[in-house]
Amino acid sequence: MIIFDTVSVTAGNRTVLADISLTLRERRIAVIGANGSGKSTFARLINGLRRPSTGTVTVDGLDTVKAAKDVRRQVGFLFQDPDNQIVMPLVDEDLRFSLKALKLSPAAENDRVEQILDSYGLTHLRHQPSHSLSGGEKQLLALANSMLRGPRYLVLDEPTTLLDLKNRKRVMAAIDALEQTVICVTHDLEIAATAERVLILADGRIAFDGPALDAIAAYREMAG
Repeated sequence: MIIFDTVSVTAGNRTVLADISLTLRERRIAVIGANGSGKSTFARLINGLRRPSTGTVTVDGLDTVKAAKDVRRQVGFLFQDPDNQIVMPLVDEDLRFSLKALKLSPAAENDRVEQILDSYGLTHLRHQPSHSLSGGEKQLLALANSMLRGPRYLVLDEPTTLLDLKNRKRVMAAIDALEQTVICVTHDLEIAATAERVLILADGRIAFDGPALDAIAAYREMAG
């Protein structure tokens, strides 16, 4: 359970988010809204990439500021641009780098890497240069990295914006198959329509919070 308790975020004289209070329990949640509405900041608050200026965000009782390290073990994060998450030259090396903090035995590390490569259809690419992969393959590698530590939650910040239709379908199929709670920031209303709950952000505030079809109808009306 993720709780926002009267959360505001300011940047200089600008209010990015204002007085957000809500509890997230659903397995699939989408966050939509116009550019500059505060969506990405909202997403980054959940795993401590951004700190509230006032108020608190907690993940299963863990404060994202006071227990940031523990929160990041529970919350995986997938950026719009997978190049922001790929740090090692080869696919296999990149996955092993993500596992370093767990201090697994060599056998356990090998098993985990083999499992994740197989799960995301990356086994044949394990010795390929990470940055030579296609956009969809890079996003799958970033997703695999996010899931390596077995988080309970996954936050996606516009994960399909840079992908063509074929790779968008491939990445979303992998995400749809996850058992974890997924919170997806997106401009793609087709993706939002599959969520159990949709939040609309406008000018840093929650303008709508409800079922997907109602939210999308409200969003279309707001957009004129």
